[in-house]
Amino acid sequence: MKLNVIRQRGLWWAISTICILAGIIAMVILQTQIGTPLRPGLDFKGGTRLQVELDCSVPGNCDKPISLDAIRGVLESQNLGDASIQLVGQEQRAALIRTSTLSVDQRTKLQSELESKVGKFDVKKTQIDTVGPTIGRQLFQSALIALIVSFAGITLYMTFRFELDYAIFAIIALFHDVLITVGFFAILGLTPLRTEVDSLFVVALLTIVGFSVNDTVVIYDRVRETIQLNPGQHINEIVDDAVNQTLTRSINTTLTVLLTLFALFFFGGETLKNFALALIIGFTMGAYSSIFIASSLLALWREKRGRAFAPVKTVEASSD
Repeated sequence: MKLNVIRQRGLWWAISTICILAGIIAMVILQTQIGTPLRPGLDFKGGTRLQVELDCSVPGNCDKPISLDAIRGVLESQNLGDASIQLVGQEQRAALIRTSTLSVDQRTKLQSELESKVGKFDVKKTQIDTVGPTIGRQLFQSALIALIVSFAGITLYMTFRFELDYAIFAIIALFHDVLITVGFFAILGLTPLRTEVDSLFVVALLTIVGFSVNDTVVIYDRVRETIQLNPGQHINEIVDDAVNQTLTRSINTTLTVLLTLFALFFFGGETLKNFALALIIGFTMGAYSSIFIASSLLALWREKRGRAFAPVKTVEASSD
C-alpha cells in the first residue's frame, strides 16, 4: 500500500489546523482567566508543595482512600481554595498539594487540620518544598532561551546539511509539534484536572524537538538522494517515494518509543505522569509532522517556485 501524501495534503493540513486552533483557543481562555496561557506549576509561579501519605501502622487509618473533598474543604477554610490537589498511587493513600507560599506556622496549621479531617500521616513520608517566585521566573527565562537556542541550532544544521528551504520547513514542523503539545496541556488546564506545567515540561519540549527533527532529517535525506538519482522526476513524486521508503522506519521507531513512554505514564509515578504525557503527544505529532507536514510543504514550495524538477546535468562531448 502506497501512502499518497501530496494528493491528500489538504486533509493533513486540516487536521493540524484544527488541533492548533483548539490549543490556541484554550490558551486564550486561560490567559483571560489566570493571566497565563498555561497553568503554571510550582516551579514557575513559586509556592509551597506538600506531599503527605497516610500512616498505615495506625489501626483503621488506611481502610479508606484519602477524600479529595475533605482536603478541598480544609484548604478552602484556610483561604487556599485555588490550590492544586492530586491523589497519588493506585490506592490513593497519598496526596500532593500545591499552594501559594506558606509560612512555617501556616504549613503546620494546614498539616494539623488535614490530619484531623483525613487521618494520621506518616512523618517519614511527609515532604514539604518551597520555591520562591524569583527562582520561578529564572526557570521560565532559562527554558525560553533553551528553546530558542535549540531552534537556532537546528536551523543552522539543516541549512548546512541540506538547503535553506529544507531548514525553514523543518522548523515549521517543529513549531507545529511544540504548539500542539502546549495547546493540549492548555486544554487539560481548563478541565477539572487543572493540569499544570513545570520544569519537566520544558525538558519534554526540548526532547520532542530533538526527536521530531531526527525523523524529518531521515525523510529529507531520502528526498535529496532521490533528486540526485532522478533529477527529471517531479518533486511531488519524489516526496511521495521518499515518505513511503522511510515510512516503516518512522512508524517502528515511534511505536517503540511510545511503548516505553506509556509504561512510564502508567507505572512511573505521579511526578513523571505529565512528563510522559507530553512526550507521548509530542513524539506522535513529531512523526506526523515529519511525514505529512514538512514533506508536503517542501513539495508545494518547490512547485510554486518553479523548482518542481531538478536541473538535469548534461555532459558535453569532448572533440578529439
